Amino acid sequence: MDNAKREAAEVAFDLRSDVVTVPTSSMLQATANATYGDDVHHEDETTESLQRDMAAMTGHEAGLFVLSGTMGNSLALRSLLSQAPYAVMVDSSSNMLLWESGHPVEPSNGKYLVLEDIVNKVILDDDSVTATPTRVICLENPIHGVVVPRKEVQRISQFARAHGIKLHMDGARLFDAVVAGGGTLSEYATECDTVTMCFSKGLGAPVGSMLVGRDSTIRQARRLRQSIGGGIHQMGVLSSMARVGLDEIFLAKGHDGKSKMAKNHEYARRIAELWIQSGGKISKPVETCMVFLDLEAASLPRGELITLASEHGLKIMSERLVVHHRKCCFPL
Repeated sequence: MDNAKREAAEVAFDLRSDVVTVPTSSMLQATANATYGDDVHHEDETTESLQRDMAAMTGHEAGLFVLSGTMGNSLALRSLLSQAPYAVMVDSSSNMLLWESGHPVEPSNGKYLVLEDIVNKVILDDDSVTATPTRVICLENPIHGVVVPRKEVQRISQFARAHGIKLHMDGARLFDAVVAGGGTLSEYATECDTVTMCFSKGLGAPVGSMLVGRDSTIRQARRLRQSIGGGIHQMGVLSSMARVGLDEIFLAKGHDGKSKMAKNHEYARRIAELWIQSGGKISKPVETCMVFLDLEAASLPRGELITLASEHGLKIMSERLVVHHRKCCFPL
């Protein structure tokens, strides 16, 4: 067994995250056929075409390929905020707060932010020198595997625009929300000023995210990307694998008319069903590729769960199980 096949077999039983996947053979082949132009100077056609296509798919003017979702979110916020001091509102359980920084707002429904949560916390007063006016609202979609309804995004978007507030979506797994039936990429993205989408999560590429927005916003983001060392001269080697992930994991349909991502969702639901049939409970709805086991209800310490999983050949790191396209394929 060659190295690529061996690593693919190993991650098949790794449910820690969907970032554990290794490149497919077609991704590796794509790097050999990519263009090797200088992306810093807009000279790499592989990257330029991916940026154009993602902008068109999301209904935005331009796109920018970046190395990670964290970089994309950071560039979006720095491009949307003209000057300090301004506040950024984020879901209290969002990735941007827990791992990147933000101003927390607790979702009243325990799942995702709704307009009323934002209205209760937003600061619109520009005259007070003791308050920090809200200038950007950030939504994560999906959040912990739960899809934010498109109508809720529309409500928040309308409020934000009415008050001169920018709306950013951390769409690290937005492809999952689309496959789950939440809406199309453009239906979600056009409600926002900027959106980031990861190729290295559900789509299985080894690296890369896309930031989309207005031409002026993306031009500023490109400058900022360069200033933090994010400009890659031969970016096509990376963006070519992201293209394969987009085409083969998200867009392509199997004989049953379903994408590989849809099968991930089915597998996640089956895992949840087995846990429930065994007397367990889940702590969050299973709508995409994630399953959250309720360990408190099961009186099962996290460490013990991890040990039990390891003894049965599964690699996990918490009560969160994430199914990916390199998943184990034995019958459940």
